[in-house]
Amino acid sequence: MTILQVDANSAYLSWTAAWLLEKGYPVDIRTVPSVIAGDPDNRHGIILAKSIPAKKAGVGTGASLYEAKEKCPDLLVFPPDYDLYLRASNAMYSILTEYSPLIQRYSVDESFVEFRGSMVHGTSYVKTAYEIKERIKHELGFTVNVGVGANRLLSKMACELEKPDKVHVLLTQADIEQKLWPLDVSELFMVGHATARKLRKLNINTIGDLARSDRGLMRSVFKSHGELIWKYANGIDYTPIVPNGKLPRKSVGNGMTIKYDVTDLKEASMYLLSLTERVGSRLRAHHYKASLISVGVCTSGFLYYSHQVQLPFYTGDTTEIYRYASMLLSECWNRDPIRKLMVRVSGLAPENEYQLTIFDDRDIEAADAENSAVDRIRKRFGERAIYRGTFANSPLAPVEGGVNDGDYIMMGGYGR
Repeated sequence: MTILQVDANSAYLSWTAAWLLEKGYPVDIRTVPSVIAGDPDNRHGIILAKSIPAKKAGVGTGASLYEAKEKCPDLLVFPPDYDLYLRASNAMYSILTEYSPLIQRYSVDESFVEFRGSMVHGTSYVKTAYEIKERIKHELGFTVNVGVGANRLLSKMACELEKPDKVHVLLTQADIEQKLWPLDVSELFMVGHATARKLRKLNINTIGDLARSDRGLMRSVFKSHGELIWKYANGIDYTPIVPNGKLPRKSVGNGMTIKYDVTDLKEASMYLLSLTERVGSRLRAHHYKASLISVGVCTSGFLYYSHQVQLPFYTGDTTEIYRYASMLLSECWNRDPIRKLMVRVSGLAPENEYQLTIFDDRDIEAADAENSAVDRIRKRFGERAIYRGTFANSPLAPVEGGVNDGDYIMMGGYGR
């Protein structure tokens, strides 16, 4: 068995660059100081991705746009476009399906591809890795790294060795010892900063040091995690590839940073309702119902509060979700000015699986029919074609949150 990991280089920025060039934009933004960032007017001015020239100027992911422009005044700024990212991710996945049916989409910009046997299309897997890399570059306009490994861990570690636009191989014990073991121990997957500090206190500074250390000692110091990272240092990993055309969904959420601080409960509840409207539609678009509802509040002083409730049933009804979400908001908000609101549902089950209780007096069929009708109208005529009366003559949008109504499931969107 051989596994390839295919990882798009600087995905958000590269995908934006490829799209701009296709539309006739005069500059490849990957070659100049540029970033993908939110809208500072809406208090979203955070750097999501950066070009190599921007990185050299000191611009870092997660920094504010204000700080970035202080370091690099000529910085080009582009908004995130999750619809575009979906198309790019799907195009990359489509190419991979030509080589193997065993593909696991690990995130929006990376996938694992499993091969069994010694050849594919009459060539070695290393040649196939180069072919995939070049096809993506020439057909889609962005570069990827491809890691070729004897298991999932080694393919992932190989993919991280040197970027961009590279193929790296970790197939044999010699590959592991020559390429993996000299790296700093913090470079190993699942070794965080705190673990790395503890390892260095034990005079374990490289991945090779960890691989040659006593397995029992690692378990005694770090418990089961110690044995895991000892195995990883030795290239041992039995994690299977789980083929999936879409990323697995564990929750559906929505949130927004409000343009001003909200201090009134009625106004906060209206924002919460508008966020819940999108959560409900997304949940139903994924054909799920939920049993766990949570609400989060970030205050103007950047304090975060959250509450959640486990329901004794599953629901996909927006009104029902909002009923519990508003209760949670009242419980967790201490009346400090609200900067950001979030609502999330989890504990998902397929929409055709109901769990009824003796306390359940809801008319499920009527609620489902009502929600379905609303979804169809909004899909055909737009989100403002039908909305709740509470938003009549209100400056608040009846459906809030989200970015470009993106439909990549990892990003909280929905397929159309």
